[in-house]
Amino acid sequence: MTECTIISLSESALLISFGNEINLQLHDEVMKAKKLIEEMKFEGFIETVPAYNSLAVYYNPLLIEQKEKTIALTVEKKIREILNGNNPTIKQSGNQTQMIIPVCYDDEFGIDLDELSQALQLSKEEIIQLHSSRTYKVFMTGFTPGFPYMGILDEKLITKRKTQPRLKVDAGAVAIAGNQTGIYPSATPGGWNIIGRTPLKLLDTTKANPFLLKAGDEVKFEVITKDEFENYAPSDALV
Repeated sequence: MTECTIISLSESALLISFGNEINLQLHDEVMKAKKLIEEMKFEGFIETVPAYNSLAVYYNPLLIEQKEKTIALTVEKKIREILNGNNPTIKQSGNQTQMIIPVCYDDEFGIDLDELSQALQLSKEEIIQLHSSRTYKVFMTGFTPGFPYMGILDEKLITKRKTQPRLKVDAGAVAIAGNQTGIYPSATPGGWNIIGRTPLKLLDTTKANPFLLKAGDEVKFEVITKDEFENYAPSDALV
């Protein structure tokens, strides 16, 4: 396991940090740590929440048998024992899923494509080709329930957020900012550059697991036409 630092977030949470960069190698360390802790959970463990290069570990302090100076130090010692132990059966990040996400990049949906084309000095077709030709890792979800932060974009597509965020972005909007891409699960304000829209629901509160994507998943975008978007039939399509 890569060297990490562990700090206390609150009386019921610790943060394991593996560095300050956004890259696939550090995120893989995060997901391996997540799997280790969840498969070898200690008394009082509640859940883990992964981010780009860190992992929050939540626990119930009332269930921790304090053996160090503080409960936080007791939990930290348990975590280090888990991470540094010999666990040959634990491999990589474990339960990631590969998802094909259909996207219509039609002008009606890719409302920032013209502006991006000028800023990046690429044709709209080149932007679409570059965006849809990669497989992306879901680093984390946040901002709004189910919003996936995914990367890493081709360096030719790296761009700033919009200087004037929109008050409303449609559910299913596919966007880019920095070296990442994301999908808006619900209608919400947003400042990313919108290049298309998917007919899939990323958030469905009628399901036991309402989120289509989770940290560690892999995503590949598939180009579809406007007709295909409007006639998309699966039950998880947008209404």
